[in-house]
Parts: sequence; structure tokens; C-alpha cells
Amino acid sequence: MTAIRLYDTTLRDGTQAEEISFLVEDKIRIAQKLDDLGIHYIEGGWPGSNPKDISFFQEIRKISLRQTKIAAFGSTRRAKTTPDKDNNLRTLIQSAPDVVTIFGKTWDFHVREALRISLDENLDLINDSLLYLKRHVEEVFYDAEHFFDGYKANPAYAIKTLQAAEQAGVDCIVLCDTNGGTLPFELPPIIAEVRKHISTPLGIHSHNDSECAVANSLVAVDCGIVHVQGTINGFGERCGNANLCSIIPSLMLKMGKESLTNEQLASLREVSRFVYELANLVPNKHQPFVGNSAFAHKGGVHVSAIQRHSETYEHIRPERVGNISRVLVSDLSGRSNILAKAEQFNIKLDSKDPLTIEILERLKELENQGYQFEGAEASFDLLMRRALGTLRPFFSVVGFRVIDSKREGEDKPFSEATVQVKVGGHVEHTAAEGNGPVNALDHALRKALENFYPQIKDMQLLDYKVRVLPAGQGTASVTRVLIESGDADLRWGTVGVSDNIIDASYYALVDAFQYKLLKDSDAS
Repeated sequence: MTAIRLYDTTLRDGTQAEEISFLVEDKIRIAQKLDDLGIHYIEGGWPGSNPKDISFFQEIRKISLRQTKIAAFGSTRRAKTTPDKDNNLRTLIQSAPDVVTIFGKTWDFHVREALRISLDENLDLINDSLLYLKRHVEEVFYDAEHFFDGYKANPAYAIKTLQAAEQAGVDCIVLCDTNGGTLPFELPPIIAEVRKHISTPLGIHSHNDSECAVANSLVAVDCGIVHVQGTINGFGERCGNANLCSIIPSLMLKMGKESLTNEQLASLREVSRFVYELANLVPNKHQPFVGNSAFAHKGGVHVSAIQRHSETYEHIRPERVGNISRVLVSDLSGRSNILAKAEQFNIKLDSKDPLTIEILERLKELENQGYQFEGAEASFDLLMRRALGTLRPFFSVVGFRVIDSKREGEDKPFSEATVQVKVGGHVEHTAAEGNGPVNALDHALRKALENFYPQIKDMQLLDYKVRVLPAGQGTASVTRVLIESGDADLRWGTVGVSDNIIDASYYALVDAFQYKLLKDSDAS
């Protein structure tokens, strides 16, 4: 069976997305992570286009990679310039990559309107540029830009451009759907015609403008293509590139195509999250295979079924791609959800135990008030422990007061919070200022608790979300606050609901501190 070669262009094509920019250090770290994943080729950038990419190729040579080959990207020579005098081609060679990939024009419309040269001149550009590169670089790939659009407009000429590349002895010819407008059913007859004329191994490079990039890549492989280009998480210009995080498991687990080892595949989610982190983007929780919700189950019937046979509602075992099954807790929950969630927190419940029914009824009552535990599993853990009577009362809040004041001429309001916290038989009365009332309350609670629990200093508030619920009118509406907290070991979510935003924030904050202390207590 022919192995599929994976070509990652996150560091070049992926950075063309408007919200993404990587430092050279980021690109090096991502390249190392992709090498660990088992990607065969990493396109590091276009060294002829900017100083950052030149630096990348200088720095990556100092790194020992286990299997990945580094590719430099560029274009065919300019018209009226010989290859040996073309600065772009010379820069590609000087960057000393393992592989060079250049693109050329396939669509006759682009040749006439963009390059403004004859169709025959374009064939010469392709052929002599690749011949020149093959004399200096061991492995050379040719990206046939706009191939599918070009083929639809002028099939005979599109094929001639591929033949010009093949005659130069390139190692792979990549058929590019540059505008992302090709639909899956269009590929098989076009690829079949290409294979009548071209014996060089073929690749596919798809964009996602019609949301078909992954489908087109898989169809192309089914048609005999052996080289697949894409990006991690589908990053890329406009609507993005083909998403390797979906392509790789589909190739291996559904099409039986060799590409990575099973151990490497199991690190896919980790790599996806790593790239999101360096891009400073929030991961897409609904992303197939690697997203938090990819194997999340909410309805009680689903949960009951997957506990017996996971295949009933999961198309693959999530562990194959480094993910996990998750049981969501909501007003759709049945006993199976509660039992599964309790097991996740190492809490022993019996399906016939009246406490299970009590927790379920309490849960539905709270969600009717506006609570949501799908993003606040720490609050749900505390809810179950309170019902079971096993939650240690680490502290209680006797009361709090928050003052917001603004004087004429001041840039922003002044916020101060005062709290009374009872720990054991001792009451601690503290005050603290903050950047807004919730921040002030957070500071005051920390100040009071740190005297008794120094580990509170290790905890950070990572995210704060407010949702106005439709249970009221205008400023009288009910507010739900979701808080994400974390320390060096774990992140956890808590929730509070009230018609007063400070009160809702207070409930979520108190749960966050309680869970931190509970977690540390269990660990010890």
C-alpha cells in the first residue's frame, strides 16, 4: 500500500490568515511539534519575500529534526530573466532547504492578464525554472496554481503546463484549488484525465472557500493522489486551507492509508491545541476530531448508550486522536449523565440511590434559573459533593460590600471591595481595590483567604464571561457569569447566576476558590 505523504504549510499559507502572525521562535517551535507528529514536509515560508522567513531558514538549520524535511516556497522565474539571474530562485537555493516548492500559472486567463506574456512563454518559465532548481536541490515540487479553474477554462493548456513541469524531472506535481471553488464530484474525472498524460506522482492543495477542502483532499487520495497539503486547524487565507487535523485521521482510520504511526496520531489534539496557543487564538471547541465538543454527549439516551458501546454515538474512539469522551450536564440530562459525570470526578453514586435523583432534580431546578454547567464542571462537582455531604467547608463568606465611585475629572471609576470571611472560628475582615468591582471582589477574597490557604496565590482567573439571559427585561434581566480559573496543573470553570452581576460574579468566584482548595486537598 502506497503511503500518503503529508505536507504542512501552516508556517507559510497558514500565516496568510488575517488574524495569525508567528514570530520566528514560534515557527521553530511549531516545526519541532510537527516533526514529533510525523509530518513529512514542513513549508517554512517564502525566503524571497520577507526577512522573517529568511531568519527561519537560518535558525531551523541549527535544529535537529527526526524525520521532517523543510521546504522553501517561491515562484517560477520572472519573464525576461534567466533562472540563474532570478533573485527569487537564487534566494530559494541560498536558504538551503531540503525541498523547494515553486508555483506557476496553469490558468490561461492568469497568464494573459497577470503575467501578460504568451502561453508558450509561460511553459518556458515553468520548465527552465524547475530544471535550474533540480540542478541545485535534491527534491523539487511544483504547485500548479489555479489548476482546476485552469482546466475548466482550457483543459489542453492546463495539461501542457503539467507536462512542462514533468519534463523538468520534478518529484511531485501538486494540483491546486487556489480559489477553493471546486466541488468534490468534479475532481475524479479531472484527475483521471491528468493521469492519462502525467506519470509524475501527484499532490493536492485545497482551499476551503466552498467548505470542501477536506472532502476534496480525501477524494483526490481516493483517485490515486499520494501527496496531501494542508494546515493545522485549517488556518489560511480567506476561509482557510484543508485541515490536516481532519484529513490525517480520516486517511488513517477511515480509508486505511498509511501516513503516521498510531502513537503519532494520538498526539494530534495536543498539536492542534499547541498551534492555537502560539497563534493566540481560542480553540474551536466544535472542530471535528480534536475539539472539546467532538466527543461530548448531552442527551441521557446517548450517554447511556456510549457507556455500554461507545460506537453507538461515536464514529471513532476519541483516544485514537488524543481526545476523550465527555459527558455534558444540562437540563436534558438523565441518570446516566449524572453517574458518568460522578465517575469522572471519582464520586461513587448508585443509579438507585435517592441522592442521584435529588442531584438530578436540583440540577434541572438550577438550570431553569439560568445556571449552565457545561462550561462549569467544577461548580457541578461541588454541587454533587454538597448533596452527598462530603464537601469540606473550607470557608464561608459572612458578607461583602462593593463600592464604585467616580469623581469629576477622574479617568475611570474607583472600585473597592470589603469582605468578611470565616475560616474555622476565625473571621477575617479585609478590603482591596481593583480594576472594576469584580476584580476588586476577587482581590479582597484572595487577600482574606491567603492568610489561611497560601496556595491561593498559585491560582489565576483566566477568563470571565457574562451572558444576559432572556428571563427579564433590559437592565432587570438575569445575568449568568462563567469564570475560568487555573493553576500550574489544571483549569476549571465555575458559574453564578443572579439578577445582579456582582452577585452572580460572587457565586462563581467563591466556587472557584472552593474548588482550588478541594483539588489541592484531594491531591494531598
